[in-house]
Amino acid sequence: MQIAIIGLGRMGGNIARRLMKNGHECLVYDRSVETVAALSGEGAVPAASLGELAAKFSGRKVFWVMLPAGDPTEATIRDLAGLCAPGDVIIDGGNSFYKDDIRRAKELEPSGIAYVDVGTSGGVWGLERGYCMMIGGPEETVRDLDPIFAALAPGYGDIARTHGRDAPDDRAERGYIHAGPAGAGHFVKMVHNGIEYGLMQAYAEGFDILASKNSEHLPADERFALNLPDIAEVWRRGSVVSSWLLDLTADALASDHSLERFSGRVADSGEGRWTIDAAMEEAVPAHVLSAALYARYRSRSDNTFGDKLLSAMRFGFGGHVEIPQ
Repeated sequence: MQIAIIGLGRMGGNIARRLMKNGHECLVYDRSVETVAALSGEGAVPAASLGELAAKFSGRKVFWVMLPAGDPTEATIRDLAGLCAPGDVIIDGGNSFYKDDIRRAKELEPSGIAYVDVGTSGGVWGLERGYCMMIGGPEETVRDLDPIFAALAPGYGDIARTHGRDAPDDRAERGYIHAGPAGAGHFVKMVHNGIEYGLMQAYAEGFDILASKNSEHLPADERFALNLPDIAEVWRRGSVVSSWLLDLTADALASDHSLERFSGRVADSGEGRWTIDAAMEEAVPAHVLSAALYARYRSRSDNTFGDKLLSAMRFGFGGHVEIPQ
């Protein structure tokens, strides 16, 4: 299938690579000429503008936008709408606010342009591991695009089947779902990221307590010089708190026991805030997720070992760079 990828950053470039690896033809565009040239050298069809990108399609146009939420995505989708014909598809695979998806779908509908939102998780590891996707949009369009989603998804892998699960649709087991109409995909991904904040904060606080057990303000006979890399490693093996985030924690601690290369100034992508906003709209208590979000705000003025661990995890799964001092 022909598909255009717009935005070839940490995830966009690898999305194109994984699609090409699975036999799809990728047309690519990015403001960075060097990035486009690199993908061209790997088999992608380069374009120097959105107009040139659209002209390279031989049939139905499918655009996958992988840009930062807000103005970059809004402007690009607006420009693409002018290049589309009825039946063409615009996909937003970034981290847009789900209410923006609902609005865009309504705006494009009179022109016959299908709009699909794809909450995409996988970070810098997606090329190797595949991407977990939460998809919103028209049922028929999502079905038409299934070869794309199936190629990007992790597949069954070696994960044991859930006991008692007997669903006729196996897409969830292969790593992607059609969550509902426009906006539903990014809504599910938004809550996913809110949960991610909470999980990461739990690890960060736990390891901060472990690291502080050797503090001078404690009685000498109550101090423990604990081996944090070993603790992370043993918890990875058979513990109920094992997870990919713990794997990344173990990797970071193994290479840098004190995490000196991280300042601990932890950014938030916006999705944590949106999750709390949704909880408030729905009158749903979200104590842990709220506390995790506020901890990120606090990290920008007062850094702890736990904050450094948060930064290490974010860098590990997404290549996220810390906020500058």
